[in-house]
Amino acid sequence: MRADILEFLSVVMASGSLQSFLGEVWMSRILHGGSEGSLDRLLPSVSLGLSPRKRTTSQCKSEPPLLRTSKRTIYTAGRPPWYNEHGAQSKEAFVIGLCGGSASGKTTVARKIIEALDVPWVVLLSMDSFYKVLSPEEQLLAARNDYNFDHPDAFDFDLLTHTLRKLKQGKSVKIPVYDFTTHGRQKEWKTVYGASVIIFEGIMSFADKALLQLLDMKIFVETDSDIRLVRRLRRDITERGRDIEGVIKQYNKFVKPAFEQYIEPTMRLADLVVPRGGGNMVAIDLIVQHVHSQLEERKLRWDMAALASAHQAQPLPQTLSVLESTPQVRGMHTIIRNKETSRDEFIFYSKRLMRLLIERALSFLPSQVHIVQTPQGEDYEGRSFHGKRITGVSILRAGETMEPALRAVCKDVRIGKILIQTNQDTGEPELHYLRLPKDISEDHVILMDCTVSTGAAAMMAVRVLLDHDVQEDKILLVSLLMAEMGVHSVAYAFPQVKIITTAVDKKVNDVFHIIPGIGNFGDRYFGTDAPPDWSDEDLDEPSY
Repeated sequence: MRADILEFLSVVMASGSLQSFLGEVWMSRILHGGSEGSLDRLLPSVSLGLSPRKRTTSQCKSEPPLLRTSKRTIYTAGRPPWYNEHGAQSKEAFVIGLCGGSASGKTTVARKIIEALDVPWVVLLSMDSFYKVLSPEEQLLAARNDYNFDHPDAFDFDLLTHTLRKLKQGKSVKIPVYDFTTHGRQKEWKTVYGASVIIFEGIMSFADKALLQLLDMKIFVETDSDIRLVRRLRRDITERGRDIEGVIKQYNKFVKPAFEQYIEPTMRLADLVVPRGGGNMVAIDLIVQHVHSQLEERKLRWDMAALASAHQAQPLPQTLSVLESTPQVRGMHTIIRNKETSRDEFIFYSKRLMRLLIERALSFLPSQVHIVQTPQGEDYEGRSFHGKRITGVSILRAGETMEPALRAVCKDVRIGKILIQTNQDTGEPELHYLRLPKDISEDHVILMDCTVSTGAAAMMAVRVLLDHDVQEDKILLVSLLMAEMGVHSVAYAFPQVKIITTAVDKKVNDVFHIIPGIGNFGDRYFGTDAPPDWSDEDLDEPSY
């Protein structure tokens, strides 16, 4: 007999309430092993390596690691393109809806699915995050265990549907954090972004028609009512600090009737019913096979050759601004393009060009008339920035070298970072890391990279900013050197993005290196050795 269950039941039995509620015969069967496996089936086996579910606050994090299992750690990394060459959404995330009674093991099933799927960018979204904010009167009812948290009216379905729809479209969303001890939402919300698969779990997952339409696969987790009751008793007593009388009162008055009236009838809507929850690996394997087949059908395949030839012989777009090729600018290009240039000189003249480039980019920001009084007491009609904030976002790793130039001319500028790398098997760009300042949607954003050849990484970075609700006409892409192909690709997909560079080279070769180019900027700047099959953007942009 498991010691943790014995300890829990002994505490519960000391009050005498559980026996009177469940009956002495049933309790005797549990304690004395009246049926084979009756005790161990009450709670998930600890040998699975899954930590107990924490329910003090709702959990929904996008930062790595997403979750830890007995076999591996799931990271949100390596997100392939979710848009087409037009920059528009081309595939949606696959959404799995998990429904079942309270403490039926929905989260355990979700974690088992995530572990077995073995795909990056999976988001676990809990319905617990979307309880409505209670009024003072409802707060008092909740404190007395007289508020029905198991009724559909307890959930904010409008916010939930809006959030899940945006997340399915690949956009950034903010998730409320519900505190079960105070029965209210915390001030800080969680930001969640990007997914190949979304697993949405909750007791009322199938209770709303608009919500049902967003679910690509519906799974009902069926667990014996006795097991669910004991799990709920342990959770509410040990994790939420409730007393046993209150838990039993709430179960009798709300939980059991709600399951029979609202939850159990939705089982007929499920595509698959999973008996025994997380222990049913046969059902989980079937789910995983189906999801894999759906992801394969939705896979976006980029044709780099078609992208390269799409804009041949087209004039450069009007959204492009190239720094005037003065003798000074051309002289600095001569130095940094020369393969014999030392690293010290390469860094020095690159920084000079970056400073000129950033100054040029700032001239495209909106301004307004600003009259000030000089020390001589006279008015001077000048200009000032007309906007809320300026934020810089660098595409790692080479784009990071442009941050000092931006900081030198923009006091207290906020900085974000994006890491994009090329998948060597597919040739596609993949998003691996993202850190953006809060409320970036209101900012003018200077997106920084040192070289752009095909524009694939720049397009992905712009798409990320748009998904975080940054307005397209507030994005400025700045780069030391670009190929015509990259300029056309970005301008075609995002015609309102302003593109600023110091020079545009006409060609890229068969492996998409800029010609004549500058070499691998990151290796030359940081003094690292490029691999034999280096690309201008493998490490710098670092994608095609």
